[in-house]
Amino acid sequence: MGEFSEFSLGTRALLRMYRWRQIDPVPWTSLSKPLAECRLALVSSAGFVRNGQTPFDESLRGGDFSFREIPNDTDVSELRDFHRSDSFDHAGLLHDPNLAFPLDRVRELAESGRVGSLTHTHISFMGSIPAPGRLVRDTAPEAARLLKDAGTDIALLVPV
Repeated sequence: MGEFSEFSLGTRALLRMYRWRQIDPVPWTSLSKPLAECRLALVSSAGFVRNGQTPFDESLRGGDFSFREIPNDTDVSELRDFHRSDSFDHAGLLHDPNLAFPLDRVRELAESGRVGSLTHTHISFMGSIPAPGRLVRDTAPEAARLLKDAGTDIALLVPV
């Protein structure tokens, strides 16, 4: 993780003035069965899309609040980074998408029996959404329904 001083002057000003959303209480649900019996979904805000999917729209005012379904059988080398933030070095994501969308790693967890199985689809959101109202009101419930319909017991959130 970088130091605050490493950000550009404009980014530092934005971070100081941004009205961060507070969620209180933090929603939490305990597992109702052992992790080794759970079906896991991956949820990332890395802004990844598969080849052939529509990229996230960087021009949308307030940020692109949509999401992309990433099928479980996707080869991570097919994932393309469309994260709009220039507040971090994207070179690592280009080299290994598992850094922000650890699909190969969760497959290993399922193969080893640490988790029961994986859902047939995972979700990629765009991070850096300064106006999250539509995301919270519309997109998040839609994504939650999709994961629930896929039989998801747990979701691994990878914020970027």
